[in-house]
Amino acid sequence: MPHAERGLAVGLFGGSFNPPHAGHALVAEIALRRLALDQLWWMVTPGNPLKSTRELAPLADRLQLSEQIAKNPKIKVTAFEAAHHVRYTADTLALVKARNPGVDFVWIMGADSLRDFHRWQRWREIVMTFPIAVIDRPGATLSFLSSVVAKTFDYARVDEGDAPRLARMKAPAWTFIHGPRSSLSSSAIRRMAKG
Repeated sequence: MPHAERGLAVGLFGGSFNPPHAGHALVAEIALRRLALDQLWWMVTPGNPLKSTRELAPLADRLQLSEQIAKNPKIKVTAFEAAHHVRYTADTLALVKARNPGVDFVWIMGADSLRDFHRWQRWREIVMTFPIAVIDRPGATLSFLSSVVAKTFDYARVDEGDAPRLARMKAPAWTFIHGPRSSLSSSAIRRMAKG
């Protein structure tokens, strides 16, 4: 797990990154800038419990490719979940919170993930652990409003203009961040690689 001093604002950006691409780097850069983060932890997961692992590249390969793409020195590429045998996001966030008292975290996710977020194990617990920044993704701008999570936690939505303060807020708190979008997707890249 990367080191973060007390008082820092740190973004948590997790995914299988199978493979990582410029769209992921764009989300990370938008999050760093718009959320006024001191660090962003690019967390390469052992695998998504909701996705098939049949096409999942080895963790070491995904970690190495992520390090090549994540050029900003504020981005810390890590695979600590595998070392701690953590499989679910709720457990990851509990571990991060326990190990980093005094650090202000915000969970970062693409808008495309929000659609199925209510299928994640203990999703309500995730929302109650850290504030969440939802970053715009192609084709997901409008669908996020109809998501179960957006409706359930509508009262906790923070104006996008207050995004720089999000990491310092008490959960539940979430915002939707508009901005440049990349149409790249890991699944499309895998399909093209197969020919």
